[in-house]
Amino acid sequence: MAFTFQDRTISKIGVIGSGQIGPDIALYFAKVLSPEGVSIVVVDISEEALAKGQARLDKKVDRGVKGGAFKPEAGQAMKDAVTWTSDYGQVAGATLVVEAATEEQSIKQKIFTSLEEVCGPDAILASNSSHLEPEVIASSLNDRRRSLVVHYFFPAERNYMVEVVPGEETDPDIVQWVMAFYERIGKVPVRVGSRYGYAVDPIFEGLFLAAALAAEKGMGTTKEIDAVATRALGLTVGPFTAMNLTGGNPITMKGLPLEGEKIMSWFRAPQSLVDKVEAGEAWDVPGRGETVEIDADRERAITEELQGAYLGLSDEVLSSGIIDMGDFEMAIEMSLDMIPPARLANQLGVARAHELARAYADANDGFQSPRWLAAADSAGRDIDIPVVVREDTGGVAVVRVRRPKSLNSLNDAAFEQLYTTFSAIRDDDAITAAVLSGFGTKAFVSGADVKFLAEIDGPETGMKNSKTAQDLTRFVEQLGKPVVCAFNGLAFGGGLEIAMACRARIAVEGLKPLGGQPEVNLGIIPGAGGAVRLQRWVGIEKAAELLRTGRPVSAAEALEIGLITETVDRNDLLARAVALAREIASGSADVPSLSEEPLSDVPDSLPAVDIGHRSQAIDAILCRVIVESCRVDLDAGLALENAAWGEVCNTQDMRIGIDTFLNEGARAKAAFVHA
Repeated sequence: MAFTFQDRTISKIGVIGSGQIGPDIALYFAKVLSPEGVSIVVVDISEEALAKGQARLDKKVDRGVKGGAFKPEAGQAMKDAVTWTSDYGQVAGATLVVEAATEEQSIKQKIFTSLEEVCGPDAILASNSSHLEPEVIASSLNDRRRSLVVHYFFPAERNYMVEVVPGEETDPDIVQWVMAFYERIGKVPVRVGSRYGYAVDPIFEGLFLAAALAAEKGMGTTKEIDAVATRALGLTVGPFTAMNLTGGNPITMKGLPLEGEKIMSWFRAPQSLVDKVEAGEAWDVPGRGETVEIDADRERAITEELQGAYLGLSDEVLSSGIIDMGDFEMAIEMSLDMIPPARLANQLGVARAHELARAYADANDGFQSPRWLAAADSAGRDIDIPVVVREDTGGVAVVRVRRPKSLNSLNDAAFEQLYTTFSAIRDDDAITAAVLSGFGTKAFVSGADVKFLAEIDGPETGMKNSKTAQDLTRFVEQLGKPVVCAFNGLAFGGGLEIAMACRARIAVEGLKPLGGQPEVNLGIIPGAGGAVRLQRWVGIEKAAELLRTGRPVSAAEALEIGLITETVDRNDLLARAVALAREIASGSADVPSLSEEPLSDVPDSLPAVDIGHRSQAIDAILCRVIVESCRVDLDAGLALENAAWGEVCNTQDMRIGIDTFLNEGARAKAAFVHA
């Protein structure tokens, strides 16, 4: 067996290094690729390191089996897929090799030289360096076109972010393949320009430095500063705790001075860090669940210090041009689990964010004055954060919603950017058709952002939000150019609604579930046309059952009932969607179309359906919309749905359903009162 992706067939992957991160990289490859028969070879010159790495991987797999993440047979297959060896010859035949050895230039160069001798000419040689420029690592290679950096983050088997950093000589086709491959196996890759530390580590290490300097100045203890940092920056753990967990003191002590030479002179190893490394000590940090008390004035001072440093550091990265705004925002949120900088700036107010960053720069020699924030401040409005991306291929625009941490859910920005993007497609004479999909492998669009629903405070707001969503779906429907939806993953709520406005839909085969309209579980009804379009695609009786129960359908059932036109292998999804869009645009494809006219044979009432615990009051409103919208044209039906949203917002059950979801999670059953 083997795994074929685009033009490469993978039967073996190599991982060099069985220390802090290598076993975790191997574990992720084993988890996603062992079902395809791909073997993973971990190489290390130390037998002790190999034994520890294998024990580490086995322990994590066993924990996953015990917790229900893997079935026992899958867990065993993951273990069996990994070979642990000191023989470099074992990586011969590997399509991809990831070097994850010590962060030493000479060691990495020596490994790359050995790999070039062992591996075939088509093998891609990647380094999991956290700092070194790819040109430096690859300098010992004869063929540097196939080398680049793929920087993982702790813990590598659970943190989905990877920085992909090509060198000056890296083949662009290899960069494209690596980006697509990592997305295909469930990671979230971002492309970063080559420089020391790349885009994320100057934030991680710079924020630690700012915290250490604050402690050295007496602003607070390391424990106090750590606690304040979690509140000031939305961190899961503070910078000192993060350093303890990752064992990052030695590498950070080495990296900071080099960042001082290559990025800005403010970077340096603080004396407190030098002392900790020499003593081999961890930082004093809050214990699990410990509440650290600190007076309001000192908390405010530390907050302003850390926020100013963080915003200023982010400003430097963005001003350098090595990464774009959307990628950086996503990278920081997912790799460091904190509020990304543009979002924080918008929360604080852009003028205030600029003031904090400028104040930190003024007070710290060698710290760069803000440029990106200065421009944003001059614009006098919130910073636009890209969550919708477009890439054109042969006259077809491929549009993807990219909010992987929230399963590509739709927020205000996503709605606005989808509308703007499709407006540009409509007006672009070079584009004849479009494809709409989602980023990653898990979700097309998982629905509306929960915060979006929580802000609905009455009928007027509810109807306004519904109309905004309806206007978007109608705009896509009437674009004048065919739009094909490519279901790369699940589609719930608003995700399925916008898909139903597309001219045709295809899906990855085997999706369970593909999607559904689960609104009734929250005590609401579809608001973007779902209660009007679904029956026009799949028939009144089937649509009523799905809408009233919120039951999802698989890709197989969606194909059977006519919701989608075909299923394809995941690797072929976008290529087939683009081809189908071209066929529809040229008139050569025979696909069903949505009737916008009143439907015939509309029943006076719907068949009985067991709605379980769901709200009878909401069900009555929904049933009326389903039936009455079939008797009128599509636009009139949408107006009925929108008016019904106003009714829903006057019910007790809507608030009960949304509150239950927010407070208890998606699996909780709301205690509706049917009023």
